[in-house]
Amino acid sequence: QVQLVESGGGLVQPGGSLRLSCTASGSIFSIPTMGWYRQAPGKQRDLVARINSGGSTNYADLMKGRFTISRDNAKNTVYLQIDSLKPEDTAVYLCNAILSRATAPGRFETYWGQGTQVTVSS
Repeated sequence: QVQLVESGGGLVQPGGSLRLSCTASGSIFSIPTMGWYRQAPGKQRDLVARINSGGSTNYADLMKGRFTISRDNAKNTVYLQIDSLKPEDTAVYLCNAILSRATAPGRFETYWGQGTQVTVSS
């Protein structure tokens, strides 16, 4: 069983920072891509950023500048640093991974975490 578990969300004042973490666990063979999406109430789920196992990153145009994605391959963990938070950043942030399991190394599947709530408010 593969699981993605996020942490690090919470209530923060405008201008503050947060660091979100997501760890993949289970019988995993490889994780070529990990990423973060966010979904605000009543809105669609949007890509924030993705990172591959080599460290190459891809950010959604609107997320460039205040968001920094990174990963620790040894820990199967991806991070999202968010700086200068704004009320419009309020959303559930969801971790995403494209990975293969040890039982099927050549088969890649998409997994999602449950999400962590980020609320930006004074």
